[in-house]
Amino acid sequence: MSGFQKLNIEPSLIQALEEQRITRPTEIQERLIPAILNKNDVIGQSQTGTGKTLAFALPVLSNIEVNKNELQAVVVAPTRELAEQIYRVMRTLAERVGEIRVQRAIGGTDKDRAIERLKRVPHILISTPGRLHDLVRQEHAVSVHHVSTLIIDEADQMLDMGFINEIDQVAGQMPDDLQMLVFSATIPEQLRPFLKKYMQAPKHVHVKPDTPSPKGLTHYLIPLKSRSREMLTIEMAQALNPYLCLVFVNTKKEADSLTRLFIEHGIDTETLHGDLSPRERKQAMKKINRADVPFVVCTDLAARGMDIEGVSHVVNVSIPRELEYFQHRAGRTARADLSGEVYTIVDKEDYPALHKLQQQRFFFHYVDLKHGEWKEIEQLGSGYAPGKVRTKSTSSKSSSPTRTPNKKQKNIKPGYKKKMKEEARRRRG
Repeated sequence: MSGFQKLNIEPSLIQALEEQRITRPTEIQERLIPAILNKNDVIGQSQTGTGKTLAFALPVLSNIEVNKNELQAVVVAPTRELAEQIYRVMRTLAERVGEIRVQRAIGGTDKDRAIERLKRVPHILISTPGRLHDLVRQEHAVSVHHVSTLIIDEADQMLDMGFINEIDQVAGQMPDDLQMLVFSATIPEQLRPFLKKYMQAPKHVHVKPDTPSPKGLTHYLIPLKSRSREMLTIEMAQALNPYLCLVFVNTKKEADSLTRLFIEHGIDTETLHGDLSPRERKQAMKKINRADVPFVVCTDLAARGMDIEGVSHVVNVSIPRELEYFQHRAGRTARADLSGEVYTIVDKEDYPALHKLQQQRFFFHYVDLKHGEWKEIEQLGSGYAPGKVRTKSTSSKSSSPTRTPNKKQKNIKPGYKKKMKEEARRRRG
């Protein structure tokens, strides 16, 4: 009996998982699926890449009563990309079950077309907060009076983006015995009144990793010294040879500026941030998912929840303003038992943040880029952290980058692309 069979998941769903070579539930799936099947409220707290999507998708699909022609479950995600990702996962699984209708209503798309599609009532609706509020409260195009389960994904990000009030107004129209499933990396104090309002003795599962970084992930710190952050990032891009590298900046303005600079230096690049039009974002995600470009300059929009496949490298042009996003950024690589590398440019004023990260058991190697070659260094320099925290001896060849500059970004190891794609598909959700 497989791990998912023990959890009493619908057999057709288990078969669909096995075809994707997913045979063992993750910790959060194993601990939450029984409670969700039993219609309990749950709070799932874990980092990106732990399988939260399948933790709610599998039991919610198993609980759908196909013969009832009414909306039974609503999933709310903070961004269009994450909502689309959840929709693809749930639609693919629903097709295996049979008659379950899954629909999406996402901000930035044609609202009239969405209203027309929703005339055939879905069993499950995936939406963004603003569009859901609009369809329920203003257009009256969606009835939520019979919804039995409300799923809120990335709840702390919902709070940060100011969406909780809109969700509250929609949830207030749902039945009193509503089952609420909340998934989040953190549970801020400001979120608790909302949870208390709707949840009855929720089962709270907090999956804490032994260390904040997976086994195959290596962190590198690069001292800025007197260099320009943008130009140092260009040099780093030319010295790396990624399958897909996410380059994180802290503002949309920085993202646009750095993207222009990458293009000026002949580096194939896409950009991803909140000010892109829906059409631009859709085109960008298509290119990224097809691995048409080796670099994506982005803000933290891409760090939370989104399943961007095959990320081999992450570059932090600056440490994020909110330190918790350091983990979310790093969590985009070294997924599905693959290796990954994170490079962070640091300056002297970053020492307090570095000290906090070291206290959280992040381990760093110190490197610098000189004449296009990576060199391991003993110290970041005067005024930085006092010494290196390491997991390996400095004599280990694997403890520092060894790639040489390659402007064309084409000489990727044989079979690496195929492996990245296959392994990423295998562990979706």
